[in-house]
Amino acid sequence: MEYLILGLVALVVLGVILFLNFVPLGLWITAFFSGVSIKITTLVGMRLRRVRPRRIVNPMIKATKAGLDLKIENLEAHYLAGGNVNTLVDALIAAQRANINLEFEQAAAIDLAGRDVLEAVQVSVNPKVIETPNISAVAQDGIEVIVKAKVTVRANIDRLVGGAGEETIIARVGEGIVTTVGSAASYKAVLENPDSISKVVLEKGLDSGTAYEILSIDIADVDVARNIGARLQTDQAEADKKIAEAKASERRAMAMAQEQEMRAKVVEAESQVPLALAEALKEGHLGVMDYYEMQNVLSDTSMREAISKATDPKEKMIKKDSSRDKDKN
Repeated sequence: MEYLILGLVALVVLGVILFLNFVPLGLWITAFFSGVSIKITTLVGMRLRRVRPRRIVNPMIKATKAGLDLKIENLEAHYLAGGNVNTLVDALIAAQRANINLEFEQAAAIDLAGRDVLEAVQVSVNPKVIETPNISAVAQDGIEVIVKAKVTVRANIDRLVGGAGEETIIARVGEGIVTTVGSAASYKAVLENPDSISKVVLEKGLDSGTAYEILSIDIADVDVARNIGARLQTDQAEADKKIAEAKASERRAMAMAQEQEMRAKVVEAESQVPLALAEALKEGHLGVMDYYEMQNVLSDTSMREAISKATDPKEKMIKKDSSRDKDKN
């Protein structure tokens, strides 16, 4: 009998534990005393829909205490859609405290779009500074200038869904800096008036189509880098030199080929001389004595050329002595 009673007690205790585990009675009591009107059957329905009731009830209590008029069904629907209910409620409370008109549907859309809606509200209240990387630009005189800027932006709640992010802001500011520096006549003008860059860039309306509103663009640092113009001129001169050398080599090769061709023609013409002499002797236009006389003239001419090229040993000695006398003096 005693074992039967103990078994019944154990079953009752186990049943109570399972009931309290499935039915969040403690959470219902907390919501009731916090002024949140919610039925116990609604909490049971959340369990059946595999929704953790605490993820819905606690943000609902927070919203009610802050004076927000939200419906438990909307929060549950946002949770089932994959949104962050707690962050959503915090963003709505922050927007209410900052007098920012932010509706539940708009905040839910921002959260489901993948943006941090609470951070967006905070940036809308307290603007943040985006620092650009080092941006290289070249002035008209060919001097490279390295510019670093700080962009102060404020979130635009109305354009958070579908608006471009920080990367677009940085890219547009960099493009504006490159254009402004490139239009400067000299790098000295950029160094003397760096605020002119920020003014020109700010007037371009770079925040169009983005999720932010640009408040100011401040030039943090300007450094002088390489002389790009001189380097380009040097490279161009080197390229022109190589082109000129290539053309000269081409003309030299053509001249050598033409010279070889002319020599071949001369050799060919000289080979025709014996044939012409034989033909002249045969036809009687040239006598035998005339031919021998011509050969004697050619031999005499060759001998004179050989003598003129040879140097007399006495003349060599005289030249050596005169060179020694000059060295002594």
